[in-house]
Amino acid sequence: MDALVLGGGPGGCEAALVAAQRGARVTLIEERTLGGTCLNRGCIPAKSLLASAEALEWVRAAGTFGITAGEGAANVPAVYGRKDAVVSSLVKGMEFLLQARKVRVVSGHGRVSGPDSVTLTAPGGSVERLSFDALILAAGSVPSIPPVFAYDGDRVLSSDDALSLGSIPASIVLIGGGVIGCELAQFFARLGSRVRVVEMLGRLLPQEDADCARQLERQFKKEKIAFSCGASVEGVEKTDSGVKITLSGGAVVEAEKALVAIGRKPATGGLGLESVGLAPDSRGFVPVNAFMQTAVPSIYAVGDIVSSPQLAHVASREGAVAAIHATGGHGEISYRAIPRCVYTSPEIASVGLTEEDAKKRGIPFKTGKFNFAALGRAKAAGKTEGFVKIITDEAGVVVGGAVVGAHGTELLQPITMAVQLGLTSGQIAQCVFPHPTFGEALLQAALDVGGESPYKVQSPL
Repeated sequence: MDALVLGGGPGGCEAALVAAQRGARVTLIEERTLGGTCLNRGCIPAKSLLASAEALEWVRAAGTFGITAGEGAANVPAVYGRKDAVVSSLVKGMEFLLQARKVRVVSGHGRVSGPDSVTLTAPGGSVERLSFDALILAAGSVPSIPPVFAYDGDRVLSSDDALSLGSIPASIVLIGGGVIGCELAQFFARLGSRVRVVEMLGRLLPQEDADCARQLERQFKKEKIAFSCGASVEGVEKTDSGVKITLSGGAVVEAEKALVAIGRKPATGGLGLESVGLAPDSRGFVPVNAFMQTAVPSIYAVGDIVSSPQLAHVASREGAVAAIHATGGHGEISYRAIPRCVYTSPEIASVGLTEEDAKKRGIPFKTGKFNFAALGRAKAAGKTEGFVKIITDEAGVVVGGAVVGAHGTELLQPITMAVQLGLTSGQIAQCVFPHPTFGEALLQAALDVGGESPYKVQSPL
């Protein structure tokens, strides 16, 4: 069979690789660079920059470990150059994988022209009609920037722009206190910017567990990263020295640059969906079933153009599910246990329900919590900030959890598996955890659900 994939991001590349592995003849169309937003303008470049900022913090903290290293300084062009090298290496790796699976990769803009064909417009303007037995749409998303923010790519930036700057601004305002805003706020602050985060809702990371958000807010205060929560942007004005931002209530914030990080919107425009009667919903998303199949049986949609969490790992799984179904197999995606990760320092990772979610749904729940400060490994590593929290229903089945602290995004995986598989906190507590590790906090949090952690006691003071 002939499978056509439109979009070379995480969802599209995964779909192409899986379909090819299952015997399909696969063509992948990508208008820009393989890897999509995640690899080129999102996850990977951001984490590369954050790694450089963390390395600088290690140098500055070296004295606390008995190491003489001085204050340290960031070579900004080298920081961005390293980021570019990391991205380039991974793009080449993806090119190799696709070539090894005999996936034909073509450059250009693809537009649906019928239930079994796509019109490809190449960079030079030539037009080609490609036919398919199955089409997997993986067009991704673009930054959402309403007109009120006066975006120009110079003084008012998107997250895409921020990852390609050649210098660090003296001051910057991050509009949006979600994942992207908080990660970039810490990066700019550690490299010398005066930073303020503006969040419309009542706290940073408003979609996350309140305890997690408070931990990050304490860290931001420690690093002198200012934040204004419960404030919306009423207007943005360009000035001789930068930007002037008026907030609700009349407060004015000035900075050299502003960065809009309020989310992303599906890139469904220009896909030609109307040619086959596929109308996106009011938010621009393409409706699909559990197999990622649209109302047109030969056409699938995955990733940021469907109304699932806009995360690279979700897109990848959806791409695999679509490819399996399109090639005659059976696979469904479960959204029961989708990990959510914030790569600030401390890292914040969560899965399943938060306490607030359980309360809103009227679900009786229990929690167990254990702080890193009580761990020998955390003390030895100088990383005592953070905790593990486990949330269960009345029967003890794990329905959610969070990790805040060093390696938090790695430590979340056992909780993710527990939520997905319906394990109980008691089953986690039966496992033997290695010592000394940060993971021991998971064991003690599981025991604490029933008040049985021998290492968690109330202070007599």
